[in-house]
Amino acid sequence: MQPADKKALISDVGEKLVRRHGKQKHYKPAQVRRAALDAGYIVDVHCWAYCFFCSAADFLTWHQARGETCDYAAMKVELARDLAGETGSFWFDVDLSWLDWPDVDLSSIFDWFDVSP
Repeated sequence: MQPADKKALISDVGEKLVRRHGKQKHYKPAQVRRAALDAGYIVDVHCWAYCFFCSAADFLTWHQARGETCDYAAMKVELARDLAGETGSFWFDVDLSWLDWPDVDLSSIFDWFDVSP
């Protein structure tokens, strides 16, 4: 996915999750899947939403149950770079919830609600 497409996915899925389940640090994969489907995204791109909105443990469990191997840390760092527009050196704590990202301005992605915890 291109960075702009990832931003749209995260914004659309995030809005549905918050409207349905309230603002949470992490959502369950089934909640993310339903939000992504309802937003009109094909299953092939849901993994980006899982890595953004689910805990690392839930992400891993979801993929293992399906016999898939996805690298949570690598995907989350790539997603953080794309969302932040970073191109140079970039430090990022992959264990942080989407609500706790300290140095990444998400206001352009989540302009539909206040992302401050």
